[in-house]
Parts: sequence; structure tokens; C-alpha cells
Amino acid sequence: MSSPAPESQGFGAWAWRRPRRWFLLGIPIGGLAAFCVGIFATGGFFGALHVMDSEAFCTSCHSMNAPAQELSLTVHYNNQFGIRASCSNCHVAPTFVAGLIDHMKGTTQVWGWMTGELNTPAKFEAHRLGLAKKVWKELDANNSAECRSCHTPKAMDLSKQPAAAASAHGALATSGMTCIDCHKGIAHTLPTGS
Repeated sequence: MSSPAPESQGFGAWAWRRPRRWFLLGIPIGGLAAFCVGIFATGGFFGALHVMDSEAFCTSCHSMNAPAQELSLTVHYNNQFGIRASCSNCHVAPTFVAGLIDHMKGTTQVWGWMTGELNTPAKFEAHRLGLAKKVWKELDANNSAECRSCHTPKAMDLSKQPAAAASAHGALATSGMTCIDCHKGIAHTLPTGS
């Protein structure tokens, strides 16, 4: 018995044959589309992180204007070298994964602002000590990684420092202390009760 002619097999046979013909063309087109979507999504993600690292983003909540003003009066903002630390330099870890975690933790303050817990300077002041203690605890746990992303103890000229500072900085590697143990309140007003 001979097989029927292709024209007599009907639409069902044609529909099953069609994908076999065009299937291999769909793989590179789909792969290219997925690659392009991935590039745009990655770019958007890193662009959003860049925006969230800016002072404009940090101070977009009115409750952050006072801490930003405090920072602007310190040597970390205005100095003879023209080096300026922004909010993210001190509050976002310098490594990618830890920095991403810090951004996620920062959403708790956004939530606090949205729910009315931190939405005024007075309410922020009422929570300042608790917020500062969280930051100090994190800096203590990561050996002040944010500080060390700019300040390198091994590169310090201890001979130009006061004796107590030179002694403390010289012993950092062996003392078990970290930057935040001595340097609280260098960029913001120390909270009452600290």
C-alpha cells in the first residue's frame, strides 16, 4: 500500500510538519531576545542601585534632611582635599552582595517614613539612638568595612597623628577594636543617651 500524497494528508499533518521546519530558526531568535531582555533588565537593576546610592535619593525623605545637613558640616563633606563622602559611602557596604543587603535593609526606613513612624524630624530624633545603634552594630560586625573602603590603616602616617590616635591606629590589627569603637558621631550628631 502506498502512502497518501502530501496534499491529501490535510491540515493536521501540515501543522505538525510546520514546527519542524521553522523550529531551529526560533531557537537563535528566542535566545537573542532573552539575551537582550537580560541586558536591559541588568542595566535597569544597576541603574536603580546607582540612583539609590545618590544623596538626592537619600534626602528625598524629609526626615533625612537633618542628617544630610549634619554631614555637610563635617570634614567628611568639606575638606581641603575635595574628597566628599556621600550617604552611601558610609551606609552601604562596598561589596556587591553586602551592599545589596544594605539597600534591602534601608527599605525599613522607607517603610517607617511611609507608615508615619519616621516622617518628621521630631519622630526621626525620637528614633535616632535606635537607628544609630543598628549602624554601629553593623559596622562593628563587619570591621568597619565602609570606613576602610576609604581609610587604610596601613597607609596612615602615624607620626602626624596625636599620640593617643597613633597608638590606637597602630594597634587596630591586634586590639580587636574597629573604627566605630572610637569614631561615633563623626558625620552626625551623637544621639542623646549614647
